[in-house]
Amino acid sequence: MTSKKKSLPVTTLQLTTHKRYQENLDTLITYLQMYKEKHIVVVPEVFLTGFDYEHMLTAAKFSANALKTLKKEVKEQIVVLTLIFEDGDEFINQAVVIHKHKVIHKQSKVKLFKLGNEDLYFREGKIKKVKPFEIEGVKYAILICFELRFKILWQQIEGADVVLIPSRWGKLRKIHLEVLSRALAIMNQCYVVVSNSANIDMASSSAIITPSGDVTLNDKQKIIKGNIDFREIKKVRRYIVMD
Repeated sequence: MTSKKKSLPVTTLQLTTHKRYQENLDTLITYLQMYKEKHIVVVPEVFLTGFDYEHMLTAAKFSANALKTLKKEVKEQIVVLTLIFEDGDEFINQAVVIHKHKVIHKQSKVKLFKLGNEDLYFREGKIKKVKPFEIEGVKYAILICFELRFKILWQQIEGADVVLIPSRWGKLRKIHLEVLSRALAIMNQCYVVVSNSANIDMASSSAIITPSGDVTLNDKQKIIKGNIDFREIKKVRRYIVMD
């Protein structure tokens, strides 16, 4: 971590995905405009379309056009979301990081949730692509929902200062999302930012978690706000040496 900034404001969204794709995109743009001062904005997994398996081609085409719109909208913010894209004759669920009108990082989901039939509709990404990436001296990493369960992926993102988790995690396993994301923050001595769906069958549990394991979480809110304090990361890593 070489960032000269002491902290970065962050917002994680906790929103309901509606059937009309355009309604979801309009909602997202509204929040991006409201929270322009929040440097990092994390959006629930496939928020714009949901897993609309009956209309995958339509979802993919909408996602491609929505990405063009979002690139025009996003200036200094770092916006993280996943979108459904068509790739050849298959579909992928891909996280994109938008910053200064560009996509600066892409990462397809590598661990598909079979209980949700994701493996029947998506092609897995390549595990080697799950690794930290840097923006303005800060090391970020992304895990997409179900990927949070896999220790091999935890190992691949070691050293990240901030782990971003766009998710559509079910209510039945709510405690798993909360425990795993908190454990990841403590284990990796980093911030973890979870953005989970607020649909009725989803867990909510969007959160900002510090390297010490302190959690900012409120299932009743659509927006969870906080700060990434780089001094906290340095302090924890200095006093509890993991080498």
